[in-house]
Amino acid sequence: MSHAASSPTTATDPSPARPPADGIPGPRDGRAARPPAGQRDPFFDNSKYLAIVLVAMGHAWEPLRDGNRMMAALYLFVFAFHMPAFIVVSGYFSRSFDMRPDRLKRLLTGVVVPYVVFETAFVLFERAVGDDPDMPISLTDPWYLTWFLIALFIWRLTTPVWKLVRHPVLLSVAIATLASTSPDIGDDLDLQRVLQFLPFFVIGLSLKPEHFQLVRRRAARLLSVPVFVGALGVAWWAVPRMNPDWFYHRDSAEELGAPWWCGPVMELALLGCSLLLTVCFFAWVPRRTMWFTGLGAGTLYGYLLHAFVVKTALYRGWYDAQWVQGPLGVVCVTVLAGALVTALCTPPVRRVFRCVVEPRMEWAFRKDAVELARERSAPPAG
Repeated sequence: MSHAASSPTTATDPSPARPPADGIPGPRDGRAARPPAGQRDPFFDNSKYLAIVLVAMGHAWEPLRDGNRMMAALYLFVFAFHMPAFIVVSGYFSRSFDMRPDRLKRLLTGVVVPYVVFETAFVLFERAVGDDPDMPISLTDPWYLTWFLIALFIWRLTTPVWKLVRHPVLLSVAIATLASTSPDIGDDLDLQRVLQFLPFFVIGLSLKPEHFQLVRRRAARLLSVPVFVGALGVAWWAVPRMNPDWFYHRDSAEELGAPWWCGPVMELALLGCSLLLTVCFFAWVPRRTMWFTGLGAGTLYGYLLHAFVVKTALYRGWYDAQWVQGPLGVVCVTVLAGALVTALCTPPVRRVFRCVVEPRMEWAFRKDAVELARERSAPPAG
């Protein structure tokens, strides 16, 4: 979930700008500090890397949930906050987005192009390896992971609206709750997910650097421990009593077999739960540069590419081995998922796939008037 981060994002985040240097917390005591010019704040790269690791582990755990209540509880626990955390960071990095030509180009090359490429690639993969050889290519029906890219595109385009209205968070929550009551929205562009996850993006837009100072304090980390323990207990209790599809936010209440009024109730309850766990997650993100900090710039690669391996393992029956269902198998699957997504975020992999994840495509765009004037006024070379 870049997807996405921002979300699973890359070194060129599809985010238009880094957060302002003023007020960014220092690495140890949480006080405001100004990083050197051009330097990325390691906190956000660490957040993105750790979130993408949880995404990969969650997808790897999915086939292990049947008959294993602990795995099912851990799956619910992680799914409650890993995509909300991605989306909050995506919104935070979208605060300065406007309709400037360079930012629109970045949105097209960093979000739309990867969506088209990977949506097509996933369908061809499903035909060759999966169980649907006649699956049609449809750019309006996202498959598996690509919903996040189309959602990010829509959210970014609406950013000027959220910066204009007076109470954007309340409005986005109202839209999400109304969407959960409507089974007529359909599957086109996964609009249910776009609308139901919208509040997390708008909350990210509304955050300021000083808000992240609060979660960097030691007290926040200590308070998060009982919250995590309690959330795991609730997840354990909910496994036999709750449909896990509520956490995907892709269906209305009636489509999940519940009366319409359960939609707003569950939407608000899950929003509060996810935000609380997201804050606790941020509290434990390292604030200094770690060995994996640089990998946070390539999380979109890990997000998109790990799906091929996870689905191959499922289609080829690798999960069917008896030992995989036991404790040793669960540990091995978890470690392998973390190692896989880590490798997919590394510079060598990014260099290979940059042409489809972060294409420059200068040939596809006209130069705007400001750029042309700058070139005309530049002194001759030499």
